[in-house]
Amino acid sequence: MSANLGTRIIDGDGHIMEDNAGIIAHMEGTYRDIAARKGTCFPPLDHLHSGRAVETPPQRDGRPPVGPKGWLEFLDDIGIDWTVMYPTLALSYGKIVSLDYAVAVCKGYNNWLAETYLKANPRFKSMAIIPMQDPQEAAKELRRAVTELGFLGAMMPSNGLSQPLGAKQFWPIYEEANRLGCCLAVHGGAHDRFGMDHMNMYVPVHALGHPWGLTINCADILYNGIYQRFPRVRIAFLEGGIAWFLLLLERLHASHETHFQHIPEGEFGVREGQDPTKELKKLVKDGRIYLGIETEELTMPFAIKIVGNSPFLYSSDFPHEVTHESCKHDIGELMESDEITADDKAAMLWRNAENFYKLPL
Repeated sequence: MSANLGTRIIDGDGHIMEDNAGIIAHMEGTYRDIAARKGTCFPPLDHLHSGRAVETPPQRDGRPPVGPKGWLEFLDDIGIDWTVMYPTLALSYGKIVSLDYAVAVCKGYNNWLAETYLKANPRFKSMAIIPMQDPQEAAKELRRAVTELGFLGAMMPSNGLSQPLGAKQFWPIYEEANRLGCCLAVHGGAHDRFGMDHMNMYVPVHALGHPWGLTINCADILYNGIYQRFPRVRIAFLEGGIAWFLLLLERLHASHETHFQHIPEGEFGVREGQDPTKELKKLVKDGRIYLGIETEELTMPFAIKIVGNSPFLYSSDFPHEVTHESCKHDIGELMESDEITADDKAAMLWRNAENFYKLPL
């Protein structure tokens, strides 16, 4: 328990800062040499990040890159038991076009992260990246990452792939996660092709891009019957807040009644006599859907009334737009809130993370 903040804390979504040279050194074969000449492993997140004069606080404030030592200092200072690490540059890995290069990059990233963080301290946990461009290889890499390297599961990109995440081509990945009993997560971060490519200001792009990728993929996963086909699969939708989920509940309910699509007998999906709102709420109750939150979610008290407190995972987002001071301030404000019960706070700050990530598997 954090002595200063008066609560136990598990960070359900932190971020590593990739060391390109280190990742390349852990790659195999010819692609290691090609990546070394390029000096980078991953494509740009999108032209929206790089095409604007935008600096996030770490760059603007001149902060040095955070590595394992800086991460441990953060965990100790805040009083966090352990953190689950997600990518920064590698949030774009869905945009890799070459199938075999995607395999080489994902393996190199996972090898580097396991060596640099997972073996360094048991308080570091992580989700792998898997080459979803080649689903059979992605399923193999998911198994290797979980059973050999110690990852908790895999992150799927919210943007960049040729199809949304409920598509049939990705079913081998869900089948393997179902066998392993591991978790999957959809993480926002790349914002192009969402209808905002020509907006001249970045703040609304950032604000809307993260949740929109989650909304699209959650709906696609639901209506393609992924949860029914693969009954052990559980998925977190991260870094988009929670308002998008309330939007989805409302919009699917209305559209399902008036625009229902026929599903052939024997197929899975939300059927004509079912209510998608009830289906989503049941998935939440059954521990199949989780939502990443920070601490300033305006709709949190209402969301708890609608779906209960069981899906919400506290996410530090460190070291992105976060400092030690801002993190402590935000958690402190949450702890002082009289709109949210003590049980709600415990669920959000640590209990739900234990349930989703299930340590040990």
